[in-house]
Amino acid sequence: LPLCFPEKLWKMLESDQFQSIWWSKSGKCVAINKDLFEVEVLGSGVCQRVFNTRHIKSVIRQLNLYGFIKVQQDFQRSASLPEFLAEEAAASAHSQILYYYNPSFNRAHPWLLGMCKRR
Repeated sequence: LPLCFPEKLWKMLESDQFQSIWWSKSGKCVAINKDLFEVEVLGSGVCQRVFNTRHIKSVIRQLNLYGFIKVQQDFQRSASLPEFLAEEAAASAHSQILYYYNPSFNRAHPWLLGMCKRR
């Protein structure tokens, strides 16, 4: 039987094969480096296709259909100007990273995966 979208996503996250997608530190969010994901997972040179698409918008649509919501990573800002500017540079590099959360998609609770249903 073919795997459903959340199962494919879980296998990708647990695999060492992909550098463009990973669990957040808490294990409660999926982190996706958008540009790298487009090349590594969706690109034209990819031998084995994980998803039946070449477009990041289609993957994001699937995330939304399965109840994932986009969340923002929190950055605490420093008061000093040099530190603030360094943090701004890091945050802009970080903007390529998308974070998605679903209460039934949690690394510490794999048995909840069955509750990830398509809307």
